[in-house]
Amino acid sequence: MDAILNVMHSAPFMYIVLVLWAISAIGLVIFVLMHSGKGTGVSEVIAGSIYGTDTGSSIVERNLDRMTVIFAVVFMVSLLLLMISFPTGSVR
Repeated sequence: MDAILNVMHSAPFMYIVLVLWAISAIGLVIFVLMHSGKGTGVSEVIAGSIYGTDTGSSIVERNLDRMTVIFAVVFMVSLLLLMISFPTGSVR
């Protein structure tokens, strides 16, 4: 367990996690803002009339959903790693 904590407190690991966190936060904001509620968002403009046959939603909208979930998962995992690395909120 001490070996894992030593790796988590190393500078290269922390830089990687911080970069992943920042990229995923920015990406998550962008992808959430691209969603639309009534078919008037950016995804509808890009997709036009490309609709799936089973759900009625466009292919672009489904891919946008997938990318949003991926960014959210990366954001949460990196945030949890940062919380474990800095439990008191301070850098050593």
